[in-house]
Amino acid sequence: MNTTIKDVGREVLPDEDTIYRINTFGADFTVDGLVSRFDRGDIYRPDFQRNFVWSQAQASKFIESILLGLPIPSIFLYREEESQKHLIVDGLQRLTTLLAFTRGVFPYSRKNFRLVNVQKRYSGRTIYDLEDDDKRRFYDAVIHAMIIQQNLPQGNKNSVFHIFERLNSNGTPLEPQEIRAAVFHGPLQEFLQNLNEFSEWRVIFGPPHKRSKDEELILRFFAFLYMRNEYVSPMKLFLNNFMEKNRSMEFFNSSEARHIFLETMTKIYRALGRRAFRIQRSLNAAVFDSFAVSVALNENLSDQEISSAYNRLMGDEVYLKLVSKATANEKNVERRFEVALQAIHDSTIY
Repeated sequence: MNTTIKDVGREVLPDEDTIYRINTFGADFTVDGLVSRFDRGDIYRPDFQRNFVWSQAQASKFIESILLGLPIPSIFLYREEESQKHLIVDGLQRLTTLLAFTRGVFPYSRKNFRLVNVQKRYSGRTIYDLEDDDKRRFYDAVIHAMIIQQNLPQGNKNSVFHIFERLNSNGTPLEPQEIRAAVFHGPLQEFLQNLNEFSEWRVIFGPPHKRSKDEELILRFFAFLYMRNEYVSPMKLFLNNFMEKNRSMEFFNSSEARHIFLETMTKIYRALGRRAFRIQRSLNAAVFDSFAVSVALNENLSDQEISSAYNRLMGDEVYLKLVSKATANEKNVERRFEVALQAIHDSTIY
């Protein structure tokens, strides 16, 4: 890494009642240094399902720009205080291209990475075919990085979540759970991915969601199961906070949590089949969290009791309004759980 580092300033991001102090500074990396760090994991890619999307022509143009000495857009990295590793916020396509070109193989393929649609001097060449002076120019080229580090508040990474929302430029805006998977990567994220493959859950939800909505619902289930009384809107930040606090699965037993989720989904599927959590055709997240958690909190329910409780709720105008409008409102969240739990209770005494 080139030692040219300068403080660019501090940014304050408002988030409800929280003020974030973000320190950003520039760092100049040579391509050689950047690729080495990326290759060994000191700079690492986000853990959401967003594969390499550049065509060979796009990737080749990027490499050609470096060989010609043209300016390259800055990349954005977030430095984790605990590990001192850098998370890629923006620049994954560029970094993946650099690493692939130095290895001589196009990303996620077995094809040689030969430059296409470039100047005749470089056309058809791999890293190994470049002239020595071109190769040195490539490895010694400098790419500027903006490095982001949160100073305040400590123990809260919601600022990184917001930075991802604002800076990631892959084309399609990232969904909240995709960002969480990157920012709060670790045992809990792996746990959610594992549960997301459970057969009964897959039948209830449907095909795996390309933007991780199914994983977000599982996260929502556990957040309300364990922290329902601490809910504060907005929902997005409630889920962020739960995932950050439980990132390493230190505060609840993974075996017990796995059993609760699998048992709950099995019971609900057995009692309701594919109509579970649906007012009409699509799965309703507010029905899901309130009813699934209510079933989980009542261990010995029969199929008939679950079906009876669900039918009561689907005929309850108050409940249907609570799960249809302002579903993240704190009073509405509290009330829909009360109504769902009461329906479960009533189904067990008749």
